Amino acid sequence: MGKEFLELFEQWADHYDHTVTGHDLEYKEVFKHYEKILSEVAKGTYGHVIEFGPGTGNLTEELLKRGRTVTAFEPSPAMRKRAKEKLGNRAAIKEGDFLEFERVTSIQSIVSSYAFHHLTDKEKAEAIATYGNILHPGGKIVFADTMYESVEAYKRAIMDAKEKGFHNLAEDLEREYYTTIPILKEMMEANGFTVSFEKINDFVWIMEATKI
Repeated sequence: MGKEFLELFEQWADHYDHTVTGHDLEYKEVFKHYEKILSEVAKGTYGHVIEFGPGTGNLTEELLKRGRTVTAFEPSPAMRKRAKEKLGNRAAIKEGDFLEFERVTSIQSIVSSYAFHHLTDKEKAEAIATYGNILHPGGKIVFADTMYESVEAYKRAIMDAKEKGFHNLAEDLEREYYTTIPILKEMMEANGFTVSFEKINDFVWIMEATKI
């Protein structure tokens, strides 16, 4: 998963929780309704859950509160350390990413928050095809991530960030692989999923897909 971003993940580890709780003005809108986002993702799952990119373990914590069994794959050593400190032995936190991970049997749900955009569209398609083979009918994919209704909307978001003087945010938007809802919808349906999208804030949508 976007190994070119590993250095960025390492830098984020120490202040990620500070940012997601709304203390960084530049990213305040990105993480608006953060607790609701985590709750809604967790609510859409059942059974044994694979989580990709758990970061410091906030979504993992929400899944555990709902009684899920969680196996999480995180590429960043610093993030894994933070997650293990927070969660102890209540969840399995392993090295891995969206594409390279230890296969786990009897999985009912696959989740992620604020991470799928680290894959190119080609990598996203490869990942979804893999999940389509792992999940049985009724299996769920629930991702919360920044995505856009169109390429034009994506370009407007970059311009808006620059006009507000949010240069780090604008740099992130230009550097990482944000995609559009029509592209994700096509990927999901091509791999045997029905899918819906719910907008939570100006950046984040929740994508919920069910294997047919």
